[in-house]
Amino acid sequence: MLSLFIAFHVVLMGCGESYVDPDPLVEEGEWLPGGDTTNTRMLGANAFLMPAQNLTIETELAFYSGNAFFNQGWVVSPASTDARDGLGPLFNARSCSACHFRDGKGEPPEDGDGPFVGLLLKLSVPGPDGPIPHPVYGDQLQDQASPEVPVEGIPHMEWIEHEGRYADGTPFTLVEPSITVEELAYGPLGDDIMMSARIAPHMIGLGLLEAIPVERLKQLESEGEGRIHWVDGIDTIMPGRFGWKANAPTVEIQSAAAFAGDMGLTSTIAPFDDCTDNQEDCLDAIDGGDPEVTDRIMDRVVTYSSTIAVPARRRANDPTVLRGKKLFNDIGCASCHTPSHRTGASPIAEMSDQLIWPYTDLLLHDMGEGLSDNRPSGDAKPSEWKTPPLWGLGLMPKVSGHSRYLHDGRARSIEEAILWHGGEAQPTTDEFMALNRQQREAVIAFVEDL
Repeated sequence: MLSLFIAFHVVLMGCGESYVDPDPLVEEGEWLPGGDTTNTRMLGANAFLMPAQNLTIETELAFYSGNAFFNQGWVVSPASTDARDGLGPLFNARSCSACHFRDGKGEPPEDGDGPFVGLLLKLSVPGPDGPIPHPVYGDQLQDQASPEVPVEGIPHMEWIEHEGRYADGTPFTLVEPSITVEELAYGPLGDDIMMSARIAPHMIGLGLLEAIPVERLKQLESEGEGRIHWVDGIDTIMPGRFGWKANAPTVEIQSAAAFAGDMGLTSTIAPFDDCTDNQEDCLDAIDGGDPEVTDRIMDRVVTYSSTIAVPARRRANDPTVLRGKKLFNDIGCASCHTPSHRTGASPIAEMSDQLIWPYTDLLLHDMGEGLSDNRPSGDAKPSEWKTPPLWGLGLMPKVSGHSRYLHDGRARSIEEAILWHGGEAQPTTDEFMALNRQQREAVIAFVEDL
Protein backbone atom coordinates (compact mmCIF):
# COMPACT_ATOMS: atom_id res chain seq x y z
CA MET A 1 0.00 0.00 0.00
CA LEU A 2 1.25 3.47 -0.82
CA SER A 3 2.57 5.45 2.11
CA LEU A 4 0.47 8.25 3.49
CA PHE A 5 0.77 11.61 1.82
CA ILE A 6 2.81 14.31 3.54
CA ALA A 7 0.75 17.47 3.80
CA PHE A 8 1.83 20.53 1.91
CA HIS A 9 0.33 23.79 0.74
CA VAL A 10 0.11 25.09 -2.82
CA VAL A 11 -1.47 28.35 -3.98
CA LEU A 12 -2.91 28.68 -7.47
CA MET A 13 -1.91 31.94 -9.09
CA GLY A 14 -4.44 34.01 -10.98
CA CYS A 15 -7.37 31.62 -10.83
CA GLY A 16 -9.11 32.61 -7.63
CA GLU A 17 -8.68 29.19 -6.01
CA SER A 18 -6.19 27.92 -3.46
CA TYR A 19 -5.24 24.56 -2.06
CA VAL A 20 -5.43 23.51 1.55
CA ASP A 21 -3.36 20.84 3.23
CA PRO A 22 -4.51 17.43 1.98
CA ASP A 23 -6.20 14.95 4.25
CA PRO A 24 -3.90 12.11 5.35
CA LEU A 25 -6.25 9.69 3.57
CA VAL A 26 -4.99 11.12 0.29
CA GLU A 27 -2.21 8.84 -0.90
CA GLU A 28 1.33 9.90 -1.65
CA GLY A 29 1.50 11.96 -4.84
CA GLU A 30 -2.23 11.78 -5.47
CA TRP A 31 -2.68 15.52 -5.05
CA LEU A 32 -0.25 16.11 -7.94
CA PRO A 33 -1.35 13.58 -10.60
CA GLY A 34 1.45 14.49 -12.99
CA GLY A 35 4.18 14.30 -10.37
CA ASP A 36 6.71 17.12 -10.70
CA THR A 37 5.16 18.07 -14.06
CA THR A 38 1.77 18.96 -12.52
CA ASN A 39 0.17 22.33 -13.28
CA THR A 40 -0.50 24.06 -9.95
CA ARG A 41 -0.55 27.57 -11.43
CA MET A 42 -3.79 27.87 -13.36
CA LEU A 43 -7.17 26.14 -13.50
CA GLY A 44 -10.34 27.31 -15.21
CA ALA A 45 -10.66 27.58 -18.98
CA ASN A 46 -6.88 27.56 -19.54
CA ALA A 47 -6.11 24.60 -17.29
CA PHE A 48 -4.80 22.46 -20.18
CA LEU A 49 -2.53 25.12 -21.73
CA MET A 50 0.29 25.11 -19.20
CA PRO A 51 3.72 23.55 -19.75
CA ALA A 52 4.94 20.88 -17.35
CA GLN A 53 6.26 22.74 -14.32
CA ASN A 54 9.63 20.98 -14.21
CA LEU A 55 10.72 21.82 -17.77
CA THR A 56 14.20 23.13 -18.38
CA ILE A 57 14.48 26.47 -20.17
CA GLU A 58 15.45 24.68 -23.38
CA THR A 59 12.45 22.33 -23.30
CA GLU A 60 10.09 25.15 -22.35
CA LEU A 61 11.25 27.18 -25.37
CA ALA A 62 10.51 24.15 -27.57
CA PHE A 63 7.10 23.86 -25.85
CA TYR A 64 6.09 27.40 -26.82
CA SER A 65 7.47 27.00 -30.33
CA GLY A 66 5.41 23.83 -30.71
CA ASN A 67 2.38 25.61 -29.30
CA ALA A 68 2.63 28.17 -32.12
CA PHE A 69 2.70 25.42 -34.77
CA PHE A 70 -0.13 23.55 -32.99
CA ASN A 71 -2.35 26.64 -33.20
CA GLN A 72 -1.36 27.98 -36.61
CA GLY A 73 -3.80 27.66 -39.49
CA TRP A 74 -2.41 25.87 -42.55
CA VAL A 75 -3.29 27.12 -46.05
CA VAL A 76 -3.78 25.56 -49.46
CA SER A 77 -0.83 25.50 -51.90
CA PRO A 78 0.46 27.49 -53.65
CA ALA A 79 0.71 30.28 -51.08
CA SER A 80 2.96 33.21 -50.27
CA THR A 81 3.97 31.47 -47.03
CA ASP A 82 5.69 28.17 -47.78
CA ALA A 83 6.22 27.40 -44.07
CA ARG A 84 2.57 26.45 -43.57
CA ASP A 85 1.10 25.66 -46.97
CA GLY A 86 0.04 22.26 -48.27
CA LEU A 87 -3.32 21.95 -46.50
CA GLY A 88 -5.46 19.23 -48.04
CA PRO A 89 -6.42 18.73 -50.77
CA LEU A 90 -8.87 16.82 -48.54
CA PHE A 91 -9.05 17.67 -44.86
CA ASN A 92 -11.17 17.96 -41.71
CA ALA A 93 -9.48 20.89 -39.98
CA ARG A 94 -7.03 23.71 -40.72
CA SER A 95 -5.09 23.46 -37.47
CA CYS A 96 -4.45 21.03 -34.63
CA SER A 97 -6.22 23.34 -32.19
CA ALA A 98 -9.38 23.40 -34.33
CA CYS A 99 -10.12 19.88 -33.05
CA HIS A 100 -8.33 20.22 -29.69
CA PHE A 101 -9.68 23.61 -28.62
CA ARG A 102 -7.65 24.77 -25.60
CA ASP A 103 -6.17 21.23 -25.73
CA GLY A 104 -9.52 19.80 -24.63
CA LYS A 105 -11.91 17.26 -26.14
CA GLY A 106 -13.93 17.57 -29.32
CA GLU A 107 -17.71 17.17 -29.28
CA PRO A 108 -20.55 16.11 -31.55
CA PRO A 109 -22.25 18.94 -33.50
CA GLU A 110 -25.13 20.45 -31.59
CA ASP A 111 -27.38 20.59 -34.67
CA GLY A 112 -26.09 17.30 -36.08
CA ASP A 113 -24.97 18.83 -39.37
CA GLY A 114 -21.49 18.65 -40.92
CA PRO A 115 -18.87 19.56 -41.64
CA PHE A 116 -17.89 18.28 -38.22
CA VAL A 117 -15.22 19.95 -36.09
CA GLY A 118 -13.39 17.83 -33.54
CA LEU A 119 -15.24 14.69 -34.60
CA LEU A 120 -14.03 12.33 -37.35
CA LEU A 121 -15.60 9.46 -39.25
CA LYS A 122 -13.27 6.49 -39.70
CA LEU A 123 -14.06 4.25 -42.67
CA SER A 124 -13.21 0.70 -43.68
CA VAL A 125 -14.56 -2.28 -45.59
CA PRO A 126 -13.94 -6.01 -45.14
CA GLY A 127 -10.72 -7.28 -46.70
CA PRO A 128 -9.25 -10.76 -47.23
CA ASP A 129 -7.24 -10.55 -43.99
CA GLY A 130 -9.30 -8.03 -42.04
CA PRO A 131 -10.66 -4.51 -42.54
CA ILE A 132 -9.05 -2.25 -45.13
CA PRO A 133 -9.59 1.44 -46.03
CA HIS A 134 -12.55 2.17 -48.29
CA PRO A 135 -11.28 1.79 -51.89
CA VAL A 136 -12.76 5.14 -52.95
CA TYR A 137 -12.99 7.28 -49.80
CA GLY A 138 -9.97 5.97 -47.91
CA ASP A 139 -9.52 5.53 -44.16
CA GLN A 140 -11.34 8.70 -43.09
CA LEU A 141 -14.14 10.82 -44.48
CA GLN A 142 -12.90 14.34 -45.23
CA ASP A 143 -15.74 16.84 -45.20
CA GLN A 144 -13.64 19.84 -46.31
CA ALA A 145 -11.46 20.30 -49.39
CA SER A 146 -9.31 22.68 -51.41
CA PRO A 147 -11.22 24.95 -53.85
CA GLU A 148 -10.64 22.75 -56.93
CA VAL A 149 -11.31 19.42 -55.21
CA PRO A 150 -14.78 18.00 -54.36
CA VAL A 151 -15.62 17.48 -50.70
CA GLU A 152 -15.99 13.73 -50.13
CA GLY A 153 -19.34 14.08 -48.39
CA ILE A 154 -21.33 15.92 -45.72
CA PRO A 155 -22.02 13.88 -42.55
CA HIS A 156 -25.18 14.19 -40.48
CA MET A 157 -25.84 12.88 -36.98
CA GLU A 158 -29.11 12.09 -35.22
CA TRP A 159 -29.62 10.68 -31.73
CA ILE A 160 -31.46 7.54 -30.67
CA GLU A 161 -32.72 7.67 -27.08
CA HIS A 162 -32.81 4.78 -24.59
CA GLU A 163 -34.52 4.84 -21.22
CA GLY A 164 -33.44 3.05 -18.07
CA ARG A 165 -33.93 3.03 -14.32
CA TYR A 166 -31.63 2.62 -11.31
CA ALA A 167 -32.29 0.04 -8.62
CA ASP A 168 -33.75 2.80 -6.42
CA GLY A 169 -36.23 3.73 -9.16
CA THR A 170 -34.48 6.86 -10.44
CA PRO A 171 -34.96 7.09 -14.23
CA PHE A 172 -32.25 7.98 -16.72
CA THR A 173 -31.87 8.31 -20.48
CA LEU A 174 -28.95 7.47 -22.75
CA VAL A 175 -28.43 8.49 -26.37
CA GLU A 176 -26.41 6.95 -29.18
CA PRO A 177 -25.64 8.46 -32.59
CA SER A 178 -27.01 7.45 -35.96
CA ILE A 179 -24.79 8.82 -38.73
CA THR A 180 -25.46 9.25 -42.42
CA VAL A 181 -23.35 10.86 -45.14
CA GLU A 182 -24.97 12.97 -47.85
CA GLU A 183 -23.74 14.61 -51.06
CA LEU A 184 -21.16 11.89 -51.65
CA ALA A 185 -18.78 13.05 -54.40
CA TYR A 186 -17.66 9.65 -55.65
CA GLY A 187 -20.72 7.45 -55.40
CA PRO A 188 -22.28 5.47 -52.53
CA LEU A 189 -20.24 4.10 -49.66
CA GLY A 190 -21.68 0.63 -50.23
CA ASP A 191 -23.55 -1.83 -48.06
CA ASP A 192 -20.35 -3.25 -46.55
CA ILE A 193 -19.14 0.09 -45.15
CA MET A 194 -17.92 0.10 -41.55
CA MET A 195 -18.03 3.61 -40.08
CA SER A 196 -17.16 4.91 -36.62
CA ALA A 197 -17.27 8.40 -35.14
CA ARG A 198 -14.33 9.55 -32.99
CA ILE A 199 -14.12 12.78 -31.00
CA ALA A 200 -10.72 14.38 -30.47
CA PRO A 201 -9.34 13.46 -27.01
CA HIS A 202 -7.85 15.96 -24.57
CA MET A 203 -4.10 16.49 -24.77
CA ILE A 204 -2.77 16.55 -21.20
CA GLY A 205 -0.10 14.16 -19.88
CA LEU A 206 0.69 12.42 -23.17
CA GLY A 207 4.44 12.31 -22.61
CA LEU A 208 3.89 10.74 -19.20
CA LEU A 209 1.65 8.02 -20.67
CA GLU A 210 4.29 7.27 -23.30
CA ALA A 211 6.88 6.89 -20.54
CA ILE A 212 4.98 4.15 -18.64
CA PRO A 213 7.30 1.13 -19.02
CA VAL A 214 6.28 -1.73 -21.30
CA GLU A 215 6.96 -4.09 -18.39
CA ARG A 216 4.26 -2.31 -16.40
CA LEU A 217 1.72 -2.80 -19.20
CA LYS A 218 2.66 -6.50 -19.46
CA GLN A 219 2.19 -6.83 -15.70
CA LEU A 220 -1.28 -5.28 -15.88
CA GLU A 221 -2.16 -7.52 -18.84
CA SER A 222 -1.17 -10.61 -16.85
CA GLU A 223 -3.26 -9.54 -13.85
CA GLY A 224 -6.58 -8.69 -15.52
CA GLU A 225 -8.84 -9.07 -18.54
CA GLY A 226 -7.34 -6.28 -20.64
CA ARG A 227 -4.72 -6.79 -23.32
CA ILE A 228 -1.99 -4.78 -24.97
CA HIS A 229 -2.74 -3.65 -28.52
CA TRP A 230 0.55 -4.39 -30.30
CA VAL A 231 0.93 -2.06 -33.30
CA ASP A 232 3.58 -0.98 -35.80
CA GLY A 233 6.08 1.51 -34.43
CA ILE A 234 9.17 2.76 -36.21
CA ASP A 235 11.12 -0.40 -37.19
CA THR A 236 9.52 -2.43 -34.40
CA ILE A 237 6.25 -3.62 -32.87
CA MET A 238 5.18 -1.56 -29.86
CA PRO A 239 2.25 -1.32 -27.42
CA GLY A 240 -0.41 1.10 -28.61
CA ARG A 241 -1.06 3.90 -26.15
CA PHE A 242 -2.92 6.68 -28.03
CA GLY A 243 -6.21 6.84 -29.89
CA TRP A 244 -9.50 5.36 -28.77
CA LYS A 245 -8.36 1.86 -29.74
CA ALA A 246 -4.69 2.36 -28.85
CA ASN A 247 -3.64 2.39 -32.51
CA ALA A 248 -0.62 4.67 -32.05
CA PRO A 249 2.40 3.73 -29.90
CA THR A 250 4.00 7.18 -29.60
CA VAL A 251 3.03 10.84 -29.59
CA GLU A 252 5.11 11.30 -32.74
CA ILE A 253 3.27 8.60 -34.72
CA GLN A 254 -0.11 9.84 -33.46
CA SER A 255 0.80 13.41 -34.48
CA ALA A 256 1.94 12.34 -37.94
CA ALA A 257 -1.29 10.40 -38.46
CA ALA A 258 -3.35 13.44 -37.42
CA PHE A 259 -1.42 15.77 -39.74
CA ALA A 260 -2.00 13.34 -42.63
CA GLY A 261 -5.59 12.26 -42.01
CA ASP A 262 -7.06 15.42 -40.50
CA MET A 263 -5.23 18.10 -42.49
CA GLY A 264 -3.80 16.31 -45.52
CA LEU A 265 -0.25 17.27 -44.54
CA THR A 266 2.62 14.92 -45.32
CA SER A 267 5.59 14.26 -43.06
CA THR A 268 8.62 11.99 -43.02
CA ILE A 269 6.64 9.41 -41.02
CA ALA A 270 3.38 9.72 -43.03
CA PRO A 271 4.48 10.80 -46.55
CA PHE A 272 1.22 10.26 -48.47
CA ASP A 273 -2.04 12.21 -48.74
CA ASP A 274 -5.31 10.33 -48.27
CA CYS A 275 -6.13 10.50 -51.98
CA THR A 276 -7.31 7.28 -53.62
CA ASP A 277 -6.98 6.30 -57.29
CA ASN A 278 -10.61 7.33 -57.87
CA GLN A 279 -9.98 10.91 -56.73
CA GLU A 280 -8.14 12.40 -59.71
CA ASP A 281 -8.60 16.05 -58.67
CA CYS A 282 -7.10 15.21 -55.29
CA LEU A 283 -4.12 13.44 -56.87
CA ASP A 284 -3.48 16.33 -59.31
CA ALA A 285 -3.58 19.09 -56.66
CA ILE A 286 -0.42 21.09 -55.94
CA ASP A 287 1.39 20.03 -52.78
CA GLY A 288 3.24 22.18 -50.26
CA GLY A 289 6.60 20.47 -50.42
CA ASP A 290 8.12 17.13 -49.57
CA PRO A 291 7.36 16.82 -46.74
CA GLU A 292 4.83 19.55 -45.99
CA VAL A 293 5.42 19.24 -42.24
CA THR A 294 9.18 19.52 -41.85
CA ASP A 295 11.04 17.42 -39.30
CA ARG A 296 11.67 20.58 -37.26
CA ILE A 297 7.97 21.45 -37.08
CA MET A 298 7.08 17.85 -36.24
CA ASP A 299 9.68 17.78 -33.47
CA ARG A 300 8.29 20.99 -31.94
CA VAL A 301 4.67 19.80 -32.11
CA VAL A 302 5.63 16.47 -30.53
CA THR A 303 7.50 18.24 -27.72
CA TYR A 304 4.52 20.51 -27.12
CA SER A 305 2.02 17.64 -27.16
CA SER A 306 4.21 15.58 -24.83
CA THR A 307 4.74 18.25 -22.18
CA ILE A 308 1.29 19.77 -21.62
CA ALA A 309 0.84 19.64 -17.85
CA VAL A 310 -1.84 17.69 -16.02
CA PRO A 311 -3.76 20.01 -13.64
CA ALA A 312 -3.52 19.43 -9.90
CA ARG A 313 -6.45 17.95 -8.00
CA ARG A 314 -8.79 20.57 -6.55
CA ARG A 315 -10.71 18.65 -3.85
CA ALA A 316 -8.69 15.51 -3.17
CA ASN A 317 -9.37 15.67 0.59
CA ASP A 318 -13.07 16.62 0.34
CA PRO A 319 -15.15 14.13 2.37
CA THR A 320 -17.56 13.45 -0.51
CA VAL A 321 -14.67 12.93 -2.93
CA LEU A 322 -12.99 10.52 -0.50
CA ARG A 323 -16.25 8.54 -0.13
CA GLY A 324 -16.44 8.44 -3.91
CA LYS A 325 -12.86 7.19 -4.11
CA LYS A 326 -13.66 4.27 -1.80
CA LEU A 327 -16.78 3.38 -3.78
CA PHE A 328 -14.86 3.73 -7.07
CA ASN A 329 -12.49 1.05 -5.82
CA ASP A 330 -15.13 -1.09 -4.10
CA ILE A 331 -17.35 -1.50 -7.18
CA GLY A 332 -14.40 -2.36 -9.43
CA CYS A 333 -13.70 0.77 -11.49
CA ALA A 334 -10.01 0.68 -10.58
CA SER A 335 -9.57 -2.78 -12.10
CA CYS A 336 -9.28 -1.10 -15.52
CA HIS A 337 -8.80 2.55 -14.54
CA THR A 338 -5.55 1.72 -12.75
CA PRO A 339 -4.85 4.69 -10.48
CA SER A 340 -1.08 5.17 -10.58
CA HIS A 341 2.15 4.29 -12.34
CA ARG A 342 5.83 5.19 -12.12
CA THR A 343 7.22 6.41 -15.44
CA GLY A 344 10.46 5.03 -16.82
CA ALA A 345 13.08 6.62 -19.04
CA SER A 346 11.80 9.16 -21.58
CA PRO A 347 13.47 11.06 -24.45
CA ILE A 348 12.15 14.13 -22.62
CA ALA A 349 14.05 13.77 -19.37
CA GLU A 350 11.49 15.75 -17.36
CA MET A 351 8.89 13.02 -17.98
CA SER A 352 11.13 10.31 -16.44
CA ASP A 353 10.74 8.75 -12.99
CA GLN A 354 7.44 10.44 -12.13
CA LEU A 355 4.70 9.00 -9.92
CA ILE A 356 1.56 9.71 -11.94
CA TRP A 357 -2.17 9.17 -11.37
CA PRO A 358 -3.88 8.92 -14.79
CA TYR A 359 -6.42 6.19 -13.88
CA THR A 360 -5.82 4.02 -16.94
CA ASP A 361 -4.10 0.74 -17.76
CA LEU A 362 -3.76 1.68 -21.48
CA LEU A 363 -5.12 -1.78 -22.35
CA LEU A 364 -7.92 -2.88 -24.64
CA HIS A 365 -11.07 -4.12 -22.93
CA ASP A 366 -14.26 -5.60 -24.37
CA MET A 367 -16.94 -3.07 -23.51
CA GLY A 368 -19.91 -5.02 -24.84
CA GLU A 369 -22.30 -4.69 -27.75
CA GLY A 370 -23.69 -1.35 -26.57
CA LEU A 371 -20.36 0.34 -27.34
CA SER A 372 -19.44 -1.81 -30.34
CA ASP A 373 -18.92 0.28 -33.46
CA ASN A 374 -19.01 -2.79 -35.77
CA ARG A 375 -15.57 -1.76 -37.10
CA PRO A 376 -12.37 -3.64 -36.23
CA SER A 377 -9.27 -1.44 -36.03
CA GLY A 378 -5.89 -3.12 -36.26
CA ASP A 379 -6.07 -6.04 -33.86
CA ALA A 380 -8.81 -4.36 -31.80
CA LYS A 381 -12.28 -5.87 -32.13
CA PRO A 382 -15.36 -3.65 -32.67
CA SER A 383 -16.31 -3.85 -28.98
CA GLU A 384 -12.77 -3.35 -27.65
CA TRP A 385 -11.62 0.08 -26.48
CA LYS A 386 -8.55 1.37 -24.70
CA THR A 387 -9.18 2.45 -21.11
CA PRO A 388 -9.07 6.26 -21.39
CA PRO A 389 -7.24 8.23 -18.69
CA LEU A 390 -9.59 10.02 -16.33
CA TRP A 391 -7.34 12.89 -15.30
CA GLY A 392 -8.73 16.30 -16.17
CA LEU A 393 -12.28 15.16 -16.95
CA GLY A 394 -13.88 17.37 -14.31
CA LEU A 395 -12.38 20.48 -15.94
CA MET A 396 -13.83 19.67 -19.36
CA PRO A 397 -16.90 21.95 -19.08
CA LYS A 398 -14.63 24.92 -18.33
CA VAL A 399 -11.91 24.05 -20.87
CA SER A 400 -14.01 22.82 -23.80
CA GLY A 401 -17.40 24.26 -22.93
CA HIS A 402 -19.15 20.89 -22.97
CA SER A 403 -19.38 17.61 -21.07
CA ARG A 404 -19.44 14.96 -23.81
CA TYR A 405 -17.57 11.71 -23.23
CA LEU A 406 -16.76 8.30 -24.78
CA HIS A 407 -15.36 7.74 -28.27
CA ASP A 408 -18.23 9.37 -30.18
CA GLY A 409 -19.36 11.87 -27.56
CA ARG A 410 -22.63 10.05 -26.90
CA ALA A 411 -22.33 10.40 -23.11
CA ARG A 412 -23.62 13.81 -21.99
CA SER A 413 -22.13 13.41 -18.52
CA ILE A 414 -19.71 11.23 -16.59
CA GLU A 415 -22.75 9.43 -15.18
CA GLU A 416 -23.92 8.45 -18.68
CA ALA A 417 -20.40 7.35 -19.61
CA ILE A 418 -20.42 4.93 -16.66
CA LEU A 419 -23.85 3.58 -17.61
CA TRP A 420 -22.67 2.75 -21.16
CA HIS A 421 -19.99 0.39 -19.82
CA GLY A 422 -20.82 -3.21 -20.70
CA GLY A 423 -18.92 -6.38 -21.50
CA GLU A 424 -16.04 -6.85 -19.05
CA ALA A 425 -17.26 -3.77 -17.15
CA GLN A 426 -20.90 -4.90 -16.81
CA PRO A 427 -20.50 -6.16 -13.22
CA THR A 428 -19.10 -2.76 -12.21
CA THR A 429 -21.94 -0.96 -14.00
CA ASP A 430 -24.44 -3.18 -12.19
CA GLU A 431 -22.78 -2.29 -8.87
CA PHE A 432 -22.99 1.42 -9.74
CA MET A 433 -26.66 1.11 -10.64
CA ALA A 434 -27.33 -0.55 -7.26
CA LEU A 435 -25.91 2.43 -5.34
CA ASN A 436 -28.22 5.04 -3.88
CA ARG A 437 -28.27 8.60 -5.21
CA GLN A 438 -25.78 9.99 -2.68
CA GLN A 439 -23.33 7.18 -3.35
CA ARG A 440 -23.57 7.67 -7.12
CA GLU A 441 -23.01 11.40 -6.71
CA ALA A 442 -19.94 10.68 -4.56
CA VAL A 443 -18.42 8.46 -7.28
CA ILE A 444 -19.03 11.15 -9.87
CA ALA A 445 -17.58 13.84 -7.58
CA PHE A 446 -14.42 11.75 -7.26
CA VAL A 447 -14.04 11.28 -11.02
CA GLU A 448 -14.68 15.00 -11.59
CA ASP A 449 -11.79 15.84 -9.26
CA LEU A 450 -9.20 13.67 -11.05
